[in-house]
Amino acid sequence: MPTPITLTTAQAFARLGELTLVDVRTPGEYAGGHLPGAHNIPLDRLDEAAEVLRAVPGPLLIVCRSGARSAKGCERLAALGIEAATLDGGTGAWAAAGHPLEHPAGARAPWPMDRQVRLVAGALVLAGFTAGLARPRAHWLSGLIGAGLAFSGATNTCGMATVLGRLPHNRPPKDTASLEETLLRLTA
Repeated sequence: MPTPITLTTAQAFARLGELTLVDVRTPGEYAGGHLPGAHNIPLDRLDEAAEVLRAVPGPLLIVCRSGARSAKGCERLAALGIEAATLDGGTGAWAAAGHPLEHPAGARAPWPMDRQVRLVAGALVLAGFTAGLARPRAHWLSGLIGAGLAFSGATNTCGMATVLGRLPHNRPPKDTASLEETLLRLTA
């Protein structure tokens, strides 16, 4: 599969008016700050949005926090015959370049997903190690978490992030648009 087209923050900023921005982070992450005018379609729901995204006028720019999930989103869309670009460095690079982020009123920003994964994985490894001092079989927990992290690194996927993304603190505020509402806005 070809490497997705990558835009720098300067290139994306210069083309804001012509690009349709799609943020593939969880709704909670999106609520913590996103590019102006970005639509939230979580990575795991891109397939549901494919027909609408295919009909969107103008080029698509897929965005996430660092660029890793948006690159995956571009690959998924390419497999569906939809061309899209990714933002190099994601919203982190965007903000570091001094460009504005939109923050919905009253939204709280959860920790970035990679930080949540590190906290939970580290806590589970520590719990497995500590419990293993009394019950040696508990060391398996640490081993399983280590194997999961190695698999995550090798495949560039993260099951733990998927699970954590469904927790209440990663959900959007109640007044945030649903996927269906977002798709309707894209077609309007």
